[in-house]
Amino acid sequence: MRRRYPRIIIAGFRGGSGKTILSLGLTAALRKQGLTIAPFKKGPDYIDAGWLNTAAEQNCYNLDQFLTGRKRIRSSFQEHFGDADCAIIEGNRGLYDGMDVTGTFSTAELSKILKAPVILILDCTKVTRTTGAMVYGMQRFDRTVDIKGIVLNRVAGSRHENIIRKTIKKYCRVPVLGAIPRLPNGILLERHMGLTPFQEHPDKETIITFASDIAEQYLDLDRIYTIARSAPSLPSSSVRTKHAHSQSSIWNKEPRAVIGIVRDSAFQFYYPDNFEALEKRGVRLVEISALREKTVGDIDALYIGGGFPETHAIALAENTRFKKSLKRAVENGLPVYAECGGLIYLGKALRLGPKTYPMAGIFPVTFSLEKIPQAHGYTVVEVKRKNPFYKRGTALKGHEFHYSRVVKTDRKAGMQYSFVMKRGQGISDHLDGLCYRNVLATYTHIHALGTDTWADGLVRSAIQYRKTEKSKQ
Repeated sequence: MRRRYPRIIIAGFRGGSGKTILSLGLTAALRKQGLTIAPFKKGPDYIDAGWLNTAAEQNCYNLDQFLTGRKRIRSSFQEHFGDADCAIIEGNRGLYDGMDVTGTFSTAELSKILKAPVILILDCTKVTRTTGAMVYGMQRFDRTVDIKGIVLNRVAGSRHENIIRKTIKKYCRVPVLGAIPRLPNGILLERHMGLTPFQEHPDKETIITFASDIAEQYLDLDRIYTIARSAPSLPSSSVRTKHAHSQSSIWNKEPRAVIGIVRDSAFQFYYPDNFEALEKRGVRLVEISALREKTVGDIDALYIGGGFPETHAIALAENTRFKKSLKRAVENGLPVYAECGGLIYLGKALRLGPKTYPMAGIFPVTFSLEKIPQAHGYTVVEVKRKNPFYKRGTALKGHEFHYSRVVKTDRKAGMQYSFVMKRGQGISDHLDGLCYRNVLATYTHIHALGTDTWADGLVRSAIQYRKTEKSKQ
């Protein structure tokens, strides 16, 4: 069994320090050398993961201690490493930033779980010798974190770089592995959560090539790969494998169901683990576009993830045939699970400034997009009322990040909130999980590795719907 997993974590002193451009550049540049890179993203973020997916040309998996628990972090990493030559793990925020004063769920804690060497990227804007104190403090703050190198970012010139290199060498005794100059503004177009999703970027291949060129020109790639290969061995972990085996033996006895995934440039926020959890339970997944399709098709359940419906509001509003097909299917009992952007789409309308765009109309709720976040962070949910997917009393861990809010809710017979928020904002008054018939829509995003009941509930509902429909024939 494999025990060697060459790996590095890319961390920063803060958010916005340059972790993503460094991670993308390293991934693309090492791939050009013929290496297979397994990309990972620390935390719940979809957008950075999507870009890393593009650079590596294979799925990027999220590693999040809060969503999945510590025990499944290492097993997930080892399983998804596959036959790669090296794993590049992009951290989030600052290295030691977590949920509390002890740094719970921080990138530093992840580095210790995976015994992964850390490479720090340091924003050098308007600072010289003070960089020594910054790096020195990072090293001493937690000596069990294995900081193996520094990459300088936004360097003003050769004199600036020379002073910083000498300072770090003298006071910190950690190698400087490269120095990236100031880059043109807007090279990675930003939006609400950091970057423009790669699906919407007008020229994503140019961005990946640019990042690769930066890495090749300014980084010591050979030394960085050597650091990755020096990572200590990891003992085997079968936490997830045992679970997956037990589940597959149960679900393979059931008739094969078909679950539709609304996946297009409007709805793009999905964890690969969620798809895999459904497939391991014996279902077949089919992709559907709410922008182009005219009907929901022959499916037994529907999963609508998050995304940016606001950037596609006109196209979503104009595709009336798909909305009518979805509404008919819902009234016929089709199970539907929706998150965030999917929740908005299932509403009555979406307001963007002075204009209002009609959505699917499953829930009589009007949403408005605001200029500042309406909720941001991890969530803890308790299931309080009957719904198609979760038992009452179930506790769920998730996350929410949205700029939308509810501005109007009309009455509808049979509609209710199924969730009470123990942590987080939810849809309204700390309630979440709008439910109508076999539809459940929520602002809370769920990761299947931490919430086994999510896939169980969706597959069970799909199989039941399939049986019911067959009995009508």
